[in-house]
Amino acid sequence: MKLSDYVIDFLVKERVHHVFEMIGGAITHLLDSTYARGDIACVSMHHEQAAAFAAEGYARMNGRLGVAMATSGPGALNLLTPIGSCYFDSVPCLFITGQVNTYEYKFDKPVRQIGFQETDIVSIARPIVKYAELVQDPKLIRYSLEKAVFLAQSGRPGPALLDIPMNIQRAEIDPKKLIGFYGSPEHKRLTRKEPAAGDAVAEVIALLRTARRPLILAGGGVRTAGATAELARLVEKTGIPVVCSLMGLDAIPHEDPAFTGMIGSYGTRYSNITLANCDLLLILGSRLDTRQTGTRPETFARGAKKVHVDIDLQELNGKVKADIALHSDVKAFLAELNSRLKSFKKPDLSAWYKAIAKLRKDFPEVETEEKKGEINPNRFISFLSGLCREGDIICADVGQNQMWTGQSFRSKKGQRLLFSGGMGSMGFSLPAAIGASLSSPGKRVIVISGDGGMQVNIQDIDSLVTKKLPVKIIMMNNGCLGMVRQFQDIYFDRRRQSTLEGYSCPDIKAVAAAYGVKGYTIKKMEEAGAVLREALAGPGPCLVDVKLSLETAVEPKLIVNKPIEDMSPQLPRARLRRAMIVKPLSKQRQ
Repeated sequence: MKLSDYVIDFLVKERVHHVFEMIGGAITHLLDSTYARGDIACVSMHHEQAAAFAAEGYARMNGRLGVAMATSGPGALNLLTPIGSCYFDSVPCLFITGQVNTYEYKFDKPVRQIGFQETDIVSIARPIVKYAELVQDPKLIRYSLEKAVFLAQSGRPGPALLDIPMNIQRAEIDPKKLIGFYGSPEHKRLTRKEPAAGDAVAEVIALLRTARRPLILAGGGVRTAGATAELARLVEKTGIPVVCSLMGLDAIPHEDPAFTGMIGSYGTRYSNITLANCDLLLILGSRLDTRQTGTRPETFARGAKKVHVDIDLQELNGKVKADIALHSDVKAFLAELNSRLKSFKKPDLSAWYKAIAKLRKDFPEVETEEKKGEINPNRFISFLSGLCREGDIICADVGQNQMWTGQSFRSKKGQRLLFSGGMGSMGFSLPAAIGASLSSPGKRVIVISGDGGMQVNIQDIDSLVTKKLPVKIIMMNNGCLGMVRQFQDIYFDRRRQSTLEGYSCPDIKAVAAAYGVKGYTIKKMEEAGAVLREALAGPGPCLVDVKLSLETAVEPKLIVNKPIEDMSPQLPRARLRRAMIVKPLSKQRQ
């Protein structure tokens, strides 16, 4: 059979039913092998970056594998941002690029290029993938595919890349004679035995018995490990409240009484103060980056015993030193912990919950003063979440809209919240929503974006129409690049170069209409109910342009050299001291 046909058969066996791509000459053999098949479909996008983000959204929803393809040279290079996104956020994706014929490839010749669009994508991508290979021998295609998928899905998941030259794609092979990866010496060497929690679980239980102000920090690893059910059981057994990182926000429904908000640089103030006051912090699948800890990690949960569980050994005892560092799969750890808690007597945490309730009342999620006639973005996002139903998928872009969503969207049971975390790429939300929608047919997908982010991959509004996808775009439009503008206002004396000066935005509702997407406008909060109900009820895609003030800001936010509980705008010192159970830091450093 033709090798490209074998590749497509392999993907189908991996339960991949959509391949996201933008065609180019070097992948025509691969795409032709999908033609007229009923078990797999090409999803033709209008930019390779959008195709790869769609594959990422697809994989985030199915939990197994997303696939994107691109041609050599510019096509392959356009995949790099989403490849990095999958690497940083632990998403299992396979990226397949076409390459010039091997007899046109320069290999070690000291020239820049021989074949048209020849580019060494393998060397370029290698730092941000778990595996990358140029396939040079048709007999090794099975081995390479199996190895790529195995590595993408094993341990801490991530992307893999195969670069397949055109003469290899069109080669004739005998599938029965192909060498397999599974069972090979390399497979046995790479197959890691999952580290067991071991005796450390008993130590954790001992800490749980004595803690008076325990707290769970749920990171993105809870969702990646498929451990949400195990987390729910732990909360039920122990009653411990839960805060989430941005990437872990959908690890627990927000109507659960244990949910205590999002922590970090743009977290809610009451959540950050809660974390600062805990005496035991159980950190599950979170890498504790600076966006969570602030720039002074030594002050993070400084009054607490810290238990840190992560599949990636390199993430343990990095910025924040743990009292117990457990190199373990989060799901395996929670399963073991729950099994040992059968006779555990749920502690009386009523005083702790009462203290958290007071913090929530004293420091509500909507802090920004609401100006008459203007839409408060936090209030709007909270209202929007109330209209969303169980099972909806929410894809947020990057910028202020992402933080308003993290702070104020109240997630219901069965909902998913998809964010671009480590890469933080504007333009993520729309293509990710396309992939998520195709991975989860029948589910409604809500895109929350800014006017800046919408312009990055605006071309794939067309894909919503051609695929008839139920994707609703909510565009938070303040006419500027607000997140960086806010940074400039703090650190550059309001010199708004390129965020306002030099930035422009067309009438995106008119652009959407040109693609055949119905548009709505909301200029004041009183209009939100009727407009959103109509927009969300329709069967197809739509765009809602939410007009915000130019000066809208994300508040509160943590600024440089402050502990997590001391956010801007700063509280009066006496008020902050009253909120603290743990001793506040000295006045000099605070």
